[in-house]
Amino acid sequence: MIKKCFTAVTMLLLSLGLVACGTRSAEQAGSTAEKPTVTVTTSFLEDMVQQLAGDAVTVELIIPAGEDPHLYTPKSSDLDKLAKADLVLYHGLHFEGKMVDALEQSGVAVSKDFATADINEMEEEGESVVDPHFWFDIALYKQAVEVASEELQKLLPATKDTIQSNTDTYLADLDELDAWNKEELAKIAEGSRYLITPHDAFNYFARSYGFKIAAPQGVSTDSEVANSDMMETVDLIVTNKVKAIFTESTTNPERMEKLKEAVEAKGGSVTVVTGDGNELLSDSLAPSGEDGDTYIDMYKHNTRLMVENLK
Repeated sequence: MIKKCFTAVTMLLLSLGLVACGTRSAEQAGSTAEKPTVTVTTSFLEDMVQQLAGDAVTVELIIPAGEDPHLYTPKSSDLDKLAKADLVLYHGLHFEGKMVDALEQSGVAVSKDFATADINEMEEEGESVVDPHFWFDIALYKQAVEVASEELQKLLPATKDTIQSNTDTYLADLDELDAWNKEELAKIAEGSRYLITPHDAFNYFARSYGFKIAAPQGVSTDSEVANSDMMETVDLIVTNKVKAIFTESTTNPERMEKLKEAVEAKGGSVTVVTGDGNELLSDSLAPSGEDGDTYIDMYKHNTRLMVENLK
C-alpha cells in the first residue's frame, strides 16, 4: 500500500529547515549569472524539463533512474537539492511517499490540475488507494507537461516563447506516440491482451489501450504478495492461456519466476519475459544511454516488448 508519509523522515526534513527554506524566487535566480536550478524527483520529470527548457536550466534529480520511488529514502544530499532549487517539480498522487510532506510545502505537483474522475483508484487491503502511475495515460501526461511548462515560463520569463514552442512540439510528439502505440498494440489479438506484471503500475495503460491486467503485489512495491492474490493470478493465466508475463526494471524478477512455477503446477505454461533490456519500464526511465531513457523511448520500449511476446 502506498504510504502518504513517514513521520520520521518528515521530522528530519523539518528539522533541517527544508520547508522553511522553500525555493528561491525567479527574481532571485535572475539576479545571478548562474542558470536557474530545477530540482525534480524522478527521471520522468528530468526528461520532461529537458524537453521543455533544454540548456536554459540546470536540472537536479533526486531519485536516480533505475531506482524504485516507492521505496526510496531521502538522503541529506537530497535536502540540499531541494533547498537550493529555484523550482521543485514532483509527481504528486503520493508517488513520492516518503517525501510527500516536504514536497507539498516546497514544490509543484505536475498532477495538480488532474480531474478527480481521471485519477484511478484501487481497492487494496480493504481500503481505497490512489494509483500514482498516471504517466501511462498519455492524455494525463500531456496535462502534466503543460503544468511544468507554465512553471518553467514563470521561472524564465525571458525564455517564455522558446519554452512554449518546445512545449507545442513535445505535445505533438506525444500525440504521435499515442497513435503509434495504438497501431502497434493492434497487432495483439483482443483475446490475448492480458498484461501480468509484478506490481500494479499499468492500470492507466490498460484503460487507454484496452488491456486486462493483473499484478499480485498490488499498486505499490512496498507491499507483500498475498497467497490468495498469487493464486488468483495463476488461475487467470491458466484459464486464458496467457503467453507471457513480464518483469519490471525496478522489481524483483524472482516473484515472476515463482508465479511461473505455480502456473506449471496447475498444468499451464507461461514465459517470463526478463533479462537485461527485456524488463518493462514502469516506475523509472532507463539510465542515460540505455534504451528507454526518455519518456517516449520508454513507452516504445514497453510497447515493442508487449507486442513481441503477446501477439
